[in-house]
Amino acid sequence: MIPSRRNVLKAGAGALALAAVPANIIMGADMEKKKIPIGLQVYSVRNEAAKDLPGVLKQIAEMGYQGVEFAGYYGRKAAELKKMLDDNGLKCCGTHTGYNTVVGDALKATIEFNQTIGNKYLIVPGMGKEQLGTKEAILKTAAVFAGIAEKLKPLGMYVGYHAHGGDFRKIDGETVWDIFFSNTPKEVVMQMDVGNCLGGGGDPYATLRKFPGRSLTIHIKEHGGRPGAPVGEGTVRWNEIFEICETTGGTEWYIVEHESDPKTPMDSVRKCLENLRKMGK
Repeated sequence: MIPSRRNVLKAGAGALALAAVPANIIMGADMEKKKIPIGLQVYSVRNEAAKDLPGVLKQIAEMGYQGVEFAGYYGRKAAELKKMLDDNGLKCCGTHTGYNTVVGDALKATIEFNQTIGNKYLIVPGMGKEQLGTKEAILKTAAVFAGIAEKLKPLGMYVGYHAHGGDFRKIDGETVWDIFFSNTPKEVVMQMDVGNCLGGGGDPYATLRKFPGRSLTIHIKEHGGRPGAPVGEGTVRWNEIFEICETTGGTEWYIVEHESDPKTPMDSVRKCLENLRKMGK
């Protein structure tokens, strides 16, 4: 049957109307699936975790966090941690593990431990002058990380480095951070800590843009505002951070870290997540 001119015009109008609808509305559920999950760095509630790790993980899950990043295991074996995570429907979105645990013979045990708890991100939380004190030292350390990344690649795992304020000091006009990541392969995770970067005089926005695809995990930490301000109540331009992470950053996990409330840390990390939800995360 040949369609009438009226029906053709109606169909054309419908197509035009559909074209005018924003892509995120058309995609609907697909866009929801692509939202970046939010985890919590357990160091934020370290004192509570030391007393009752199973109870703390339960509370973290009940708040709505989807994963946790460890910085120490509170004397627990890998199988114990995995059971606690599974019992609460949590994933391990990273571990902060010392430099000495990812080099030499120690790497094998570190891999096995993290494979057991279901973690693929081995993030070194800090290094000293021996590794980052001079440009020559930085380049040597970068080569070490490149070698580790090559060993982890077949296992679907990554090594990375976490930002502290001192990483944004300059050597011959270039930050330690930029020197290190300019000389490591893309498989080495650049774990930006937004608050630490700003605190050290760095520019997290420019840095995230400079290294596309490197921010598989990122620490969501506030800067400025009142003392102990939760995420969303300081001076960080979060919309800009999220836009970069969700377009060019390659980000797979947002990880909240809040270290500045020793009295009511559980309330603080709950507030951080509530504020992120209000921002659409």
